[in-house]
Amino acid sequence: MIKTETIIALATPAGAGAIAVIRLSGQDAITIASKHFKSASGKILKEQKSHTIHLGYIMDGENVMDQALVSIFKDPHSYTGENVIEISCHGSPYIQQQIIQLFLRNGCKTADPGEFTLRAFLNGKMDLSQAEAVADLISSDNAASHQIAMQQMRGGFSNEIKHLRTELLNFASLIELELDFSEEDVEFADRTAFKELLARIQKVLQGLIDSFAVGNVIKNGIPVAIVGEPNVGKSTLLNAFLNEERALVSDIAGTTRDTIEDEISIGGIGFRFIDTAGIRETEDVVEGMGIKKTFEKIEQAQVILLLVDGSKLLVNDQKLKNTVIDFEKIKNKNPLKPLVLL
Repeated sequence: MIKTETIIALATPAGAGAIAVIRLSGQDAITIASKHFKSASGKILKEQKSHTIHLGYIMDGENVMDQALVSIFKDPHSYTGENVIEISCHGSPYIQQQIIQLFLRNGCKTADPGEFTLRAFLNGKMDLSQAEAVADLISSDNAASHQIAMQQMRGGFSNEIKHLRTELLNFASLIELELDFSEEDVEFADRTAFKELLARIQKVLQGLIDSFAVGNVIKNGIPVAIVGEPNVGKSTLLNAFLNEERALVSDIAGTTRDTIEDEISIGGIGFRFIDTAGIRETEDVVEGMGIKKTFEKIEQAQVILLLVDGSKLLVNDQKLKNTVIDFEKIKNKNPLKPLVLL
């Protein structure tokens, strides 16, 4: 275990609430906490077993700061692999800051962002992919992103990497063996098995590449660009999806000059809808900048919703559809993104 100074930070979101949790981690965490905790049972905190919770009072000398529950986690059986104390106190911002300042004056230092997870990584409690998954889990806002983060935090991705490493080492050893005895008329590796091993490695690598693309889309939301000519109802459609007046709606064509984005969850998957400026020929400089940005969003989108006025199905609508398709052909060598005509 890496021996470091004791750190402290608020583990729950800042602001008022019923309960707040303050976390300490470090070699001296339990000793420092014991000096400022008076157990309701009269027991000495530092003499208690790991993974126990104790009711008592946070004390600043003879002054009672708050009644709290204090949890003990002794190394190495803790989140960080160090001695950890978690103080569950009342959620007043004043109480939170007074307790934190008390411990800062008595041997603790303020934790840097992500430092608890960093220490867990450095102490071998998790690998790099699991550490990254902690942040993804905290920020997950739909069922799909939550499931992926949980799988990664439980070691799913790490196990795939370990398996791939084993296969690569096996492959490298066979290559090295062949090279060492290349002048001998001896075939050490069965060629069929050799090709099968190479195929398995390629399949695993391709699977990891594909999973990154899928995971990235789920994590950030599937970008859906709403495009069309001015005043066909793109902003109205966005507001209908979001069930709120997110975008300004007007009978005047060309109202939307910049993109407006918002995300909703459908079937446990996040969709990031993008309202764009209407596509048309214009001499207005500002509107032209908005149209240019529309095409940038088309390039970034995974799905394009092409909205047309059903009562005015003219050649212009087909021209607009052709414009988007031509743009895709030029900008992307990959197959066309789904283009939905509404």
